[in-house]
Amino acid sequence: MIAALMANTLYSLGFVLEKRALTSLPEVSIRQPARLLRLVLGSPLWIGGSLALASGFGAQLVVYRTLPIAAAQGIFVSGLVLLVLLSARLLGEETTGRERYALGAILAALLMVVLSLKEGSDTVSRSAPYQLILLVCVPSLAGGVWLYGAAERRSRHRHRAPTTGVEYGVAVGLLYGVSSLAIKGVSSYLTTSGLGGAVVDVLRSPYPYILMFTGAFGLVMSQAALQRCRASLIVPVCTTVTCLYTAVLGTLSFGEALPHDPLRLALRLAGTALAVSVLLAMPKHDTAPQQPPIGAKELTP
Repeated sequence: MIAALMANTLYSLGFVLEKRALTSLPEVSIRQPARLLRLVLGSPLWIGGSLALASGFGAQLVVYRTLPIAAAQGIFVSGLVLLVLLSARLLGEETTGRERYALGAILAALLMVVLSLKEGSDTVSRSAPYQLILLVCVPSLAGGVWLYGAAERRSRHRHRAPTTGVEYGVAVGLLYGVSSLAIKGVSSYLTTSGLGGAVVDVLRSPYPYILMFTGAFGLVMSQAALQRCRASLIVPVCTTVTCLYTAVLGTLSFGEALPHDPLRLALRLAGTALAVSVLLAMPKHDTAPQQPPIGAKELTP
């Protein structure tokens, strides 16, 4: 539980720091990845945010060693509250009443998942067949990249209302969901002994290469999306998609059984269904004012 809360804090802080750094940079685009990387790597604030995210990755590895996938994802969603608070304080972002209700519903879904847990009775799986993981991950990666490209094309249309970033969040969330499955796979090799053999086994598996792909594409896609949209909305959407994807497909892929108790099973399924419903009901166009954070530079057209 402590590792999960630490991961939440580090991820929320990392996203907010990156968003603040991006606000003061010239416009970035996925069509110019080299320029994007050059700009962000020249920002100490952005580097601090990326280090916080990397530390959250380390905490996530610990969580996957001790909790079932579905339970871990439910706890990770709790970081959305901290994210909204940090976005309001450090970025000057305001959420609408509809978005606040949506956030409350997501937290209710989290509570359902947490209540469905029973210490010592849920199975924590350690491995899954490579072929099954690839069968799940490859179409998801292709779908995420395609959806992001479609959102980019629609956003360039004249007279289109400003997007909230829901499409971007879903696309990046799919990539990060695949990344979470790979992290779960890597965690299965982490043992207290035989570190050398564990490293060799990891390198023989598809997991590090999936992480490299999702890391590279996720970095470019998420930074361009963060610069254009509010972190207080796009990150919750991305997080919800990632958690749902990992909880559902990860549980099936790694063979982690659902609760046998009818009440606990109903709570877990209802929490998942509520989170999906909220995601589908999220507004597609932005009506909330986007104020630059204190101290941010003005962008010129």
